[in-house]
Amino acid sequence: MAHYLDTVPFSGIIRIRDMMYSVKDPFRLDQGDVSFDAPDTVKAAMHRAIDENRSHYLQTTGVPRLLELLAAKLRTRNGIPVAGVDEVMVTTGGIHALYLACQALLEPGDEVVIPDPTWPPCAGNVRAARAVPVPCPLHERLEWRYDFDELESKITPRTRAIYINSPHNPTGGVLRRSDVERVAAIVQRHGLWLLSDESYEDVIFDGEHVSPASLPGMHERTISLYTFSKTYAMTGLRLGYLAAHDAALRERMKKALFYTASNVTSVVQFGGIGALEGSQASVAACCRELQARRDLFYGGIASAAHGAFAGAPPRGAFYAFLRIDPQWQPPGGGHADSVSWTMAEYLITQGRIGCVPGVDFGANGEGYVRFCFARDRQELLGALDSMRALFTAPPARSPRAVP
Repeated sequence: MAHYLDTVPFSGIIRIRDMMYSVKDPFRLDQGDVSFDAPDTVKAAMHRAIDENRSHYLQTTGVPRLLELLAAKLRTRNGIPVAGVDEVMVTTGGIHALYLACQALLEPGDEVVIPDPTWPPCAGNVRAARAVPVPCPLHERLEWRYDFDELESKITPRTRAIYINSPHNPTGGVLRRSDVERVAAIVQRHGLWLLSDESYEDVIFDGEHVSPASLPGMHERTISLYTFSKTYAMTGLRLGYLAAHDAALRERMKKALFYTASNVTSVVQFGGIGALEGSQASVAACCRELQARRDLFYGGIASAAHGAFAGAPPRGAFYAFLRIDPQWQPPGGGHADSVSWTMAEYLITQGRIGCVPGVDFGANGEGYVRFCFARDRQELLGALDSMRALFTAPPARSPRAVP
């Protein structure tokens, strides 16, 4: 048996999903999924592919036209000096891209410095490659960015790579250009690799998205990871891609791709072609609507929860990562070992409000809870109304000790 897989935990999000399926008329603020539908250009291209019987085996790394479009997108929009289609690979979603990268890059015992909090499959994929995730805190006081001296202090002789995710899931933090340059300098100084997860590249409310591989000398030591899921509302279609310059590394990733998928689903790849060839107007429109939903949710959360939550609106992605008042207690008192889980279970069972406990994203996430504000406005308003019924008075506070 492959005992090493016993050390790879399931995300608590799975437990949350199971809980949500038992709730009648839930507010699904737990899932990182938008309420928008995929653009008509995607659906039309998939219909056309079905009508043309595009249901047979394809090239392992992707349909040639899709690879051409992706290489052009990476050069023009991301500024990455991709030399040709050989440097691009189509994957079954962003999580598959990260899996391929970890399998190809990491040896047993290698260390990868990851953010804390972080998207759970990040640490899981590192462990699945028999490597060791090394958490480095992101700080709320720094708008969920690194203390770069602290980041560099995590590097040891066994460090192989640094993983970054900007805009960030779950906090919505966005690395500034100067931050990306600091990360690049650390990577180059220590001879490391960089895993750059850019899944939310098109969901920026404040600032700019900077692809690390666009910086001088960084494409050669960066594996850039992307997905169609967020930009084109294609979460269930499972289409992602990656870019890497190193030929030997690409050959390993190609093997991992072949032995896990043979090739990515044909019809979905043609949908990706439709997404890239069609108008991009929906991308900007969706981002504007997400910002409006962010502002709606944050505009109501303080009064709805009577101070039980606090935190600044995110600069990117579509999550509210809110700090729980440490004095809050559920009716009946006490919150066992984790206030994050206690709050999440309270909101789900008593308010029908989906959310994810912050601790599921890492130890530094304890005391927080994540809501997804990418749901439609009525669902967000419904969740806020439900909170008002739950938090009808200021949070209960423990009595002060008598001097």
